[in-house]
Amino acid sequence: MTEQQQWYGELTMDNRKRQQGFSLIEIMVVVVILGILSSYVVLNIMDKPDQARQVAAKNDIRTIMSALKLYKLDNSVYPGSDQGLQALIEKPSTGKAPRNWKKGGYLEKLPKDPWGGEYRYLSPGLQGGSFDVFSYGADGEPGGEDWNKDIGNWNLDEI
Repeated sequence: MTEQQQWYGELTMDNRKRQQGFSLIEIMVVVVILGILSSYVVLNIMDKPDQARQVAAKNDIRTIMSALKLYKLDNSVYPGSDQGLQALIEKPSTGKAPRNWKKGGYLEKLPKDPWGGEYRYLSPGLQGGSFDVFSYGADGEPGGEDWNKDIGNWNLDEI
């Protein structure tokens, strides 16, 4: 065996000894770091669907409010509580008849709230305005906290 071959053999033996793989400690450190990162990501994403539903409800309420304002511009009054939001879709047959109801309606269709419930309407409103448009939130019951909180035209900026 030549000197060069002997030197090459010793070099490869040293490399094999040095590159036998990861130690248990190194693997555990990586697993712990991945666990911490994944828990951080999960915790930050967990409430996003509920938050998205609240944002969708706010946008629906703003759209309904705009349609109600157009209704008032045409008819000088908001629809009554007995006429409800349906007055934005078809000409009301109950209560005070609208004078200039726009053919085709003010909305294409009434949206359901993101939890599958109906949006509620009161005129005059109980919250100090001309009308209230609201959803009872995730639980479908009046009141509530967090995701169950009622969302209405009076508190769109609070939520």
